[in-house]
Amino acid sequence: MSASPNGKLRGKKRQQGALKSLKVIETDPGHHLAGPFRPQTPLDAQMPETPIHLRRSPRSPTDKARWSTESRGLWNDIKSLRWVVVPSSSLKLLLIPIALWANWELLAPYVAKGLPNPFASLLFISHPTPSPPDDPRYRKGYLDLLFIAYYVIVWSWFRQVIILHFWKPFGRWFGVKKEAKLDRLGEQGHAMTYFTIMAIWGYRIMQTLPTWWYQTQYFWIDYPHWEMKPELKAYYLMQMAYWIQQLMVLVLKLEKPRKDYTELVAHHLVTLWLIGWSYLINLTLIGNAVFLSMDLPDIFLAMSKILNYIQWEKTKITVFVFFLGIWTYFRHWLNLVMLWSVWSEFHLMPETSKRWFPDDGVWMVWWMQYQVFVPILLLQFLNLFWYILILRIAMRAVRDVKVTDVRSDDEDDGEPDEVEDKKNN
Repeated sequence: MSASPNGKLRGKKRQQGALKSLKVIETDPGHHLAGPFRPQTPLDAQMPETPIHLRRSPRSPTDKARWSTESRGLWNDIKSLRWVVVPSSSLKLLLIPIALWANWELLAPYVAKGLPNPFASLLFISHPTPSPPDDPRYRKGYLDLLFIAYYVIVWSWFRQVIILHFWKPFGRWFGVKKEAKLDRLGEQGHAMTYFTIMAIWGYRIMQTLPTWWYQTQYFWIDYPHWEMKPELKAYYLMQMAYWIQQLMVLVLKLEKPRKDYTELVAHHLVTLWLIGWSYLINLTLIGNAVFLSMDLPDIFLAMSKILNYIQWEKTKITVFVFFLGIWTYFRHWLNLVMLWSVWSEFHLMPETSKRWFPDDGVWMVWWMQYQVFVPILLLQFLNLFWYILILRIAMRAVRDVKVTDVRSDDEDDGEPDEVEDKKNN
């Protein structure tokens, strides 16, 4: 039976609507992915003044003063949450537990012999479980929350130090002058640095696990994997601390809000939910595999954006092509491999683990297979959407390679494409 004309028309309209949405995103200078890949103003060019009716509302002087990086005193910075952006204050907050821990270590043998150091849980992972000295293992526990809280402060200090004292000077050295663009370049530099560290660490950890290079059957064999290697536990909690810190950055609007602000907040909330849930139900082996497949491609995505800002065109194209290959393999092929494992290898876990009994560390009743499968499938759909967008950006860049858009200095000063077209005509 042939489809009705009305059905074909509705299908065509939906397809046109989807293509139009993609086009809107890929030409949107305020989008977190598409914006940084737009043509940049030549570094030695004079920017024309943007018409008043097209300017975006700047941050108020109050907001700028509130989030300035100059300290107003440690207590004031703590009360106002400015420690998140003031490196000197976050450094002091980091040093206080270290000093207390060191003093306890020095004095406890004389005044509190045999008592454990109460500050150790902030600096080091907790909850060791009886295990051979040459192969220590840890379980999860409530003291993990203290470790996460401390390293939220660590990541806040790290972010500000590396942006203010490395990446922004890096941008200035390459001729980037506009403060808004330097901010964006700094954010991408921080992202590239973080993902490089965590991808190398995740790779190193996977080498020590039976799941090495996506031997997916070991996601399930011998489940529950509640006794974690110390590096794996620290790695997991560090990931949680980083994404909490990134959510703080968005919620407090430490970065200039983008048009897709709500999407980014939702993404960070979902990420935290997946990290916390997989940690709780002892699926850290598949969690490590997912982390690696997500973190490694993000290195080259951030690198491509940085190269676009400093206008290293040939290098940018080379890195972008390499990034496409990395993204295809890690975010799609390996994601499909993990989906196949959840669907086809779930049964490999012991029968004694296929029940809901948290006291024994087992949670895998039959419906949990779908609970694990659906989020990874949604992640694949999201990655596929971004993949299509990235390919369209690449094709647009090739098509417009000779076009100089003096307007789009960066994604902060964008104006609608149709207005630009009218100006050019």
